[in-house]
Amino acid sequence: MTRFAKFFASTAIALAFSTAAHAADPDLVVFDWAGFENQALIEDYVAKYGQMPTYAFFGDDDEAFQKVSNGFKADVAHPCAQMVQKYRDAGLIEPWDISKIPLYGEIGERYKTSKIFADDQGVWYIPTDGAYTAIAYNTEQVTPEQVASLQVFVDPAFAGRISLPDNTDDTWSLALLATGVSDWTNITEEQFQAAAAWLRQAHQNVRTYWADPSELAQLMKTGEVVIAWTWNDGVATLRREGVPVAFQRTPKEGVANWFCGYVNFKDAPGSEEKAYDFINAWLAHGSAKGLLENFGYVHSNDVAMSEISIDQLKAGDVDPVNGILLSQTPIDPAMRDRMTQEFETIKAGF
Repeated sequence: MTRFAKFFASTAIALAFSTAAHAADPDLVVFDWAGFENQALIEDYVAKYGQMPTYAFFGDDDEAFQKVSNGFKADVAHPCAQMVQKYRDAGLIEPWDISKIPLYGEIGERYKTSKIFADDQGVWYIPTDGAYTAIAYNTEQVTPEQVASLQVFVDPAFAGRISLPDNTDDTWSLALLATGVSDWTNITEEQFQAAAAWLRQAHQNVRTYWADPSELAQLMKTGEVVIAWTWNDGVATLRREGVPVAFQRTPKEGVANWFCGYVNFKDAPGSEEKAYDFINAWLAHGSAKGLLENFGYVHSNDVAMSEISIDQLKAGDVDPVNGILLSQTPIDPAMRDRMTQEFETIKAGF
């Protein structure tokens, strides 16, 4: 994200916060991705309190971390898995008391394996939602054969007509997969350099780095962009906008999958009881349907997901993929910082 874009993003956050504070529950401040202020995700909370929590918004994980590191106060936040270590290392969060979260046991074990999420000190992270990052393409201007490989992003034929996310994790997942790496937990120097070189090549084709799905939808709706690396909700937004789009989740090099969840801030300003009511509402079975219908994502609650048919999952492009996956699980924070710095350098043209 450019400094200019970051200024407007910060302004939007401030305005959203000041506006929401008058219309929502002042005893719970949720720091979240823009768009997640959706009642379908927390119906039980609204039923109990008669209103939504107060929301403040961020555009990407790094922006969110910087804001809370600089003193912004909230009760809970919604980072993706690879950011949890940074929050812990900075002393910003405290463990959840899972005795107050009855449905924690219904969360799939695959979401809870990292010691970063749970250790002898307690449970630091409640996974809630996840999906894929893959290739969205305009079916009227791009053929399935052209997106059978991630090398389409460096194809000169699409110069100026592709878009990548303005997001370290998603863009590096693409570069690593494109250069033959499907496990980013132990990247060698050679692999890092190969992925960076590929990303520099892809940068030459990028029209713009999209900051949110609505921005990408506009770019693809006008035809400026015909191929993008994006999330499921980006595709859902495009389809709602009437863009003829498909989601290629099986290129030969693979795609990425990821999940996000909630952390509990230390010295939070609001109500602890409402923070637990919020996370319990998120884990309720009805939230899985709301998440799929509104975002095209899957829920971490496996019991709730068992109530959703495979046809519904296929319609949202979140049924299991039979192919290579790079899972965006926690990595060494020093490596992630290096990725972020390299990405900023590449975007600047160096």
